[in-house]
Amino acid sequence: MKKVAKPFLTLGLAALLAVTLFTAPVMTAKAASSDSSSETTVVAGSGLTMSTDYPGVSVQAGNSVSFSLDFANGNSGQMVELSSKSSNDAITGYFQGGSNTVSSVYVKNGMNDGLVTYSVTVPDDTKDGTYTIDLTAKGESNTSTLRLTLNVSEVNLGASTMKSDYEEQEGSSSTSFTFNTTITNNALDTQSYSLSADAPDGWTVTFTPSDGSSAVSSIDIDGASSKTMTVSVKPAEGVTADTYPITINAKSAKENLSEDLTVTITGDYTMTLATQNQTLSFNAKANKATNVVLELTNTGNVAINNINLTASTPTDWTVEFDQSTIDTLAAGDTKTITATVTPSNSAISGDYEVDITAKGDEDSQTTQFRVTVQTQTSWGIIGIIIIVAIILALVGVFKKFGRH
Repeated sequence: MKKVAKPFLTLGLAALLAVTLFTAPVMTAKAASSDSSSETTVVAGSGLTMSTDYPGVSVQAGNSVSFSLDFANGNSGQMVELSSKSSNDAITGYFQGGSNTVSSVYVKNGMNDGLVTYSVTVPDDTKDGTYTIDLTAKGESNTSTLRLTLNVSEVNLGASTMKSDYEEQEGSSSTSFTFNTTITNNALDTQSYSLSADAPDGWTVTFTPSDGSSAVSSIDIDGASSKTMTVSVKPAEGVTADTYPITINAKSAKENLSEDLTVTITGDYTMTLATQNQTLSFNAKANKATNVVLELTNTGNVAINNINLTASTPTDWTVEFDQSTIDTLAAGDTKTITATVTPSNSAISGDYEVDITAKGDEDSQTTQFRVTVQTQTSWGIIGIIIIVAIILALVGVFKKFGRH
């Protein structure tokens, strides 16, 4: 009997193994078939997992930091309760979904990216050190715990920055200075920075993003990214030669960024060019030279060097200067120059434009003069004589034949 039972036992085990092997694929196929009608992506396996991209961050006391939380759910959708426990009772945070503070969240089957944000503020009096916060997501059948690490330090190596290519520039008082400045947002989320400047009275400071054409008062920067802008600085009128500090600021809800710029004014280089009576018009005759006395004045506070005088005229006109070059014109000095203007032979009566330019190493001044060309009077006199002769002839005719 024992010999007979052993073969039957062996055959029974083999049959059971065969049924198991052939049945498992069928059951898997049926499960896959039944799930194929659902639009929800199914995560293989089971369990609930809560995670964040950067669980360990550096932060300064008095600042805040936020963590974007992702959830992976291998079960069907479920309600999950959220809680936190900090190693320092003074460091507390809250869960936020949308614009509301939340204590629970519905986690669908599959991946749920950025479903909740956990925000925490480090008190001002927190000592430097490493602190942990344990976040717990408790589902209907599974629980997930995530540990956050805060490295509190007086110097936050991960803080956002604002940096200009060249913090110091120099030029004349008429120069418009531009600084190429980059703001880097090292936070995890988007920050909106309000822009301002501390500048001397009368100075103008504007901020223009590199991807925009107009000045702005604020700029939005995505987390872990940067934006470049042009900071334009215009000195006040009449500013004297000196060094001027300017501080630019970018303030968000989380941090205050600033950078010190320096503008050195080398002087006020300005000139004026006009006639002695300060009028910008004179009369001339065709093909006749007319002398015009000009006054070139340095109205700035430093000397202007290597000044050359040139003229832009209508066709075939000429302008000559008794002194076309001036080596140096000291601040406040006036130089008298005679310009000889000769209209072309074909110029007819009317108004014409002549531009005279005084160009130095430090400044350039162009003045536009209106020249009124008058025709020669000889033909007018001849015309008058002819008219008088005709009138006298008519009078003679009337006297001679009037009696008849």
